[in-house]
Amino acid sequence: MRDLPIFLNMRERPAVVVGVCVVAARRAELALRAGARVAVFAPTLGDEFRDLKDAPNFRWSPRDPAAADFGPGSLCFIATEDEALIERARTMARAAGALVNVADRPALSDFIMPSILDRSPLVIAVSTGGASPILGRVLKARLESLIPAAYGRLADLMSGFRGRLAAAVPSQTLRRRFWEATLEGPIAEAALAGNLEAANTHLAREIERLAAEGALPSGEVYLVGAGPGDPDLVTFRAFRLMQKADVVLYDRLTDERIMNLVRREAERIYVGKRPDNHELPQEEISALLVRLAKEGKRVLRLKGGDPFLFGRGGEEIETLAEHGVPFQVCPGVTAAIGASSYAGIPLTHRDHAQACVFVTGHGKEGRIDLDWSALIQPRQTVAVYMGLRNIEPLTRAFVAHGASPDLPAAIIDNATRPNQRVVVATLGTLVERAHEAGLRGPSIVIVGTVVTLREKLDWYAPASGVAKPS
Repeated sequence: MRDLPIFLNMRERPAVVVGVCVVAARRAELALRAGARVAVFAPTLGDEFRDLKDAPNFRWSPRDPAAADFGPGSLCFIATEDEALIERARTMARAAGALVNVADRPALSDFIMPSILDRSPLVIAVSTGGASPILGRVLKARLESLIPAAYGRLADLMSGFRGRLAAAVPSQTLRRRFWEATLEGPIAEAALAGNLEAANTHLAREIERLAAEGALPSGEVYLVGAGPGDPDLVTFRAFRLMQKADVVLYDRLTDERIMNLVRREAERIYVGKRPDNHELPQEEISALLVRLAKEGKRVLRLKGGDPFLFGRGGEEIETLAEHGVPFQVCPGVTAAIGASSYAGIPLTHRDHAQACVFVTGHGKEGRIDLDWSALIQPRQTVAVYMGLRNIEPLTRAFVAHGASPDLPAAIIDNATRPNQRVVVATLGTLVERAHEAGLRGPSIVIVGTVVTLREKLDWYAPASGVAKPS
C-alpha cells in the first residue's frame, strides 16, 4: 500500500483551490460538499463554477494566492497548466503546513484524489495511487451498478440505532454480530426496498429482544483453506469467514497478502509451525482453538492449501468435536493443484498419466513411510508435499524401488506467488539442481513424464505475477 487511505473531517476547515478549469471546479465542489470553507484563486470564474459561487462557504479572489492565504492543516488543490504558478502556490502552501494536491501530477502531490462513489453517508473511494486514474474511474463505474442508492438509506437507518444498541447491549462483540445479522436479514431487505417504517419497527424490536435476553457471545471455529499463496485463489466463502473472525490463528504458509484479507480488527496469533521448530505443538494449537471458542470468540484457523490434505485439519476438528465446539470447514485450493497449474505441469494428461497420487515427504516424527509399490507405477504422476527437506532420500528411494533415474521431476518453490521458482530435472539430477537454485520452500515435488510438458505449457511470469504473453 503506497498511500494511506483516510476520510478527513473538513467541516469548517479551509481549502484553497488554485485554477479556473473544470478540474478546479470539481475540487471546489467536493470540498464544499464535505463542509469545508473554500477559497478559489483565479482571474475569472467560468460556467463550471456557476452552481458554486453562491454557496455560503465559497469565496472567490480574482488574483493569485499569497502566503497569508494558506494555513496549517488546510488543503490546497492546484489545477492549472501555469508551471510557475504551480511552483509558487505549492511552495507557499507547504511552507504554511498545508497538504497539496496538484491535478494529474502525483509526484508533486502530498495526497491524491480518488474516484468517489457517493451514497451518503456511505462513501466509497477508489484509488490507483496515481498509476491509472482511468482504471479508478472504470472500477467506480462498475461499483455504481453494484451498490444502489438504497444503501445510503440503510446506512442512515443503522446510524440512528447505534446509540440505542450501545446502551442496551454492553458487549461490543454482540453488537457487531447483531449488525452482521441485520445486514443479512429482513431488516436490511426492508430498508433497501424503501420500507423504512417496517425496518425501523423491526430493528427496535430486535434490540429490545437482545437486551432482554442478556445473551453472551457464542464461540465457533472456522477451519479455512487459504490456498497455495495467490490471494485470487481464495474462495468467496473463505473471504466471508475471514471477515467475521474475532481472532485468527495462522502459520508460516499463510501469505501476507492473504492475511490482509482478514478483518483488520481481528486478533492475530502466530502458531508458525516449521519443520523441527514448532512454535506450538499441534496438541496445544487444538487446545487453544477450544479455549478461544469457549470464550465466545469466532476463531479463524487459517491454513495454507486445503486443511484436509496434509493440513492436520482432521486432528484439530476431532478435538473441537470432543469438546462440543461448533465448527465449519472451508476447503481451499491444495498446494499440488496450485503448483502444477502455475508451473504449466498438468497432473494428468491422456498421453502421460491417467492417475495422480498425493503423498507427504514429511511423516509423523520425521519418518518417510510410503507405499513404494503403489507409487512406482507407469502412466502415473506423484506429487510430494513437504518434500524439499528430504529431497535426497526421497529421490534415492524412488530409484531404489524401481523408478528410472531419467524419470522427469520438478520442484515448484513458493507456488502461485510472485517469487515462484521452478526447477526441472530428473530423479537423478534433481538434488543437485535444487541445491544450485538454493530453494527454501514451501515446495511441491512432482514426479512423472507430465513434467516434460512444462516447456510448452509454461504461462506464469512470477516476476510480475501475470500470464506470459502468447
